[in-house]
Amino acid sequence: MSKFKFNPTKIEGVYVIEPTVFGDERGYFMETYSETDFAEAGLNYKFVQDNQSSSRKGVLRGLHFQKEHPQAKLVRVLSGEVFDVAVDLRENSKTYGEWVGELLSAENKKQLMIPRGFAHGFLVVSDKAEFAYKCDEFYHPEDEGGVMYDSVGIEWPKIDGELVLSEKDLKHPKLEELEFKFKEV
Repeated sequence: MSKFKFNPTKIEGVYVIEPTVFGDERGYFMETYSETDFAEAGLNYKFVQDNQSSSRKGVLRGLHFQKEHPQAKLVRVLSGEVFDVAVDLRENSKTYGEWVGELLSAENKKQLMIPRGFAHGFLVVSDKAEFAYKCDEFYHPEDEGGVMYDSVGIEWPKIDGELVLSEKDLKHPKLEELEFKFKEV
């Protein structure tokens, strides 16, 4: 019996994953990944790299992807809360250009499984957040691509204050200007 609930989203291949949490007066325990349980759900990934970031409220990271070395990502929040987004960039997909978003927090312990062929980003909505993710391909800085965060119609949560983006993220093309599409992933 799986220790996870795999909830499909409106976009094929993207799942909101809820782990089983065992709690008592001491705290809690949960598995965040099990190759067997994920494979039984049809999510056959071999993760090769784990990443972690810390950001303050209003930081928007994304929307990122790698062109020649696409990455599937299993993302979660260790502390705080983020609005996490995946945008379909698969050329022959019936949902090309569509997005799915989910509030991920240390409290709800939800994860988002994002397959290859998607741009990914998140907005920190708590005072601070620590974000962790597994990737099935190594990071290649020369292979980076991106889409402008406000060109996809994403309904980002309202926050107090200004959004904080990197210089690089402010230079991404709009979705309609994007020359790159994932052919086969």
